[in-house]
Amino acid sequence: MSDISAEQVKNLRQKTGAGLMECKKALVDAGGDVDEAVTILRKRGQAAAEKKAGRTTSEGLIGSYVHGGKIGVLIEVNCETDFVAKTPQFQELVKDLAMQVAAAQPRFVRREDVPEEVLAKEREILTSQAEASGKPPQVVAKIVEGKLGKFYAEAVLLEQRFIKNKEGEDISVQEHITSMISVLKENIQVRRFARFERGEPI
Repeated sequence: MSDISAEQVKNLRQKTGAGLMECKKALVDAGGDVDEAVTILRKRGQAAAEKKAGRTTSEGLIGSYVHGGKIGVLIEVNCETDFVAKTPQFQELVKDLAMQVAAAQPRFVRREDVPEEVLAKEREILTSQAEASGKPPQVVAKIVEGKLGKFYAEAVLLEQRFIKNKEGEDISVQEHITSMISVLKENIQVRRFARFERGEPI
């Protein structure tokens, strides 16, 4: 079931405090059943993670990953306490995220980081492509929004498909981080990253 309304998503978010995308996915998985979606969210730890999102994250680690002397990544991942920063689980998370940046080449941490001019240019290109197909304006708008979703899924780290998904899994980087928040009981945020590739223009 994909015809989930914005009102349903809003109501579920008010009930659980989980993020919009998590609420929509839970409603789709639950076939539109709100109570079942709440159960799904609780099982995934999304609601609990959302409550921790406002907590200050001043500790953490700067991780690095170098692949074959050709690609290098530095990434800063923050948590709430030095204790959690020293745990093997958190250190593995930081390493995995550095590998994600190296392999999947995101340009931004979260969609809010995408500059307005980049978004406007992307929207302009997608609109021109859709209009060239001769579709009516309302259909063009839907096509553009759909393709913008794909743009975010490629360009934004937190919305990319997690490269270390286990067999049968299909979770995003944000969903993986959220699962670690549930395990470590602290807010976890990716603050920034830098990716270097040998020979790229300066």
